Amino acid sequence: MTDLFFALVVFAVSFAIGDRLIRRVPPMLHTPLMSMTNAISAVVILGALALLATDRAPGQQALIAAAVAAAAFNIVGGFAITGRMLRMFRSEGAAQRSDGA
Repeated sequence: MTDLFFALVVFAVSFAIGDRLIRRVPPMLHTPLMSMTNAISAVVILGALALLATDRAPGQQALIAAAVAAAAFNIVGGFAITGRMLRMFRSEGAAQRSDGA
């Protein structure tokens, strides 16, 4: 039970620190930050999947599965935002050529 409690504490503290850090980022830098977190989320998924392969208690497995789901959600959202950001910087001629292809 202490391992599960320790995992919950680490999860809660990392959530609180991440939330506090993101709130301090200026709005103009949110989009580049989102695209940068794709790589970090990919590492989180790899680590979480490696942990799932080991013998863990059911509560720990649920936390690991939640980490995989949250990181996957972050990756999908990050790619969507990055694509939207890149479309904003495209010139009109390039946008017409790519739409007509």
